[in-house]
Amino acid sequence: NSVGGTSMLGNKKTRLSALESDKVETIIGKDVVIQGDLIFSGGLYIEGKVVGKVLSNNSADSILTLAPEGSVDGEIRVTKAIISGRLLGDVYSSERIALTESAQIQGNIHYKLLEITAGAMVSGQLIHDTKNSETHS
Repeated sequence: NSVGGTSMLGNKKTRLSALESDKVETIIGKDVVIQGDLIFSGGLYIEGKVVGKVLSNNSADSILTLAPEGSVDGEIRVTKAIISGRLLGDVYSSERIALTESAQIQGNIHYKLLEITAGAMVSGQLIHDTKNSETHS
């Protein structure tokens, strides 16, 4: 559900626009709670809460943006991710993960490229994947 340019997301963009953070097809609003696994392609923007796995469909253009007010209780397996919210679980990225200053992660981060902004909180291991990690289990 695209929202015409940057009108809705323009004021919430992170400084990491190099990760194509304005490419969003699906928004999970702040009042939405999803219980169960979520599989997506393209851009997914989470302002609400997901209790379950968040999985991209392995396409090179898929990107997850977890907003500062968003949370995921479960595993994330994606191509690219910008995490500004709360994650309780492990995250696996086959390309790149960016953690902004408001990110709070309790779990391990499996990454190929990792960018951490001062202020991000991580309780877990940083595990560099030298081989091409799978994004589905």
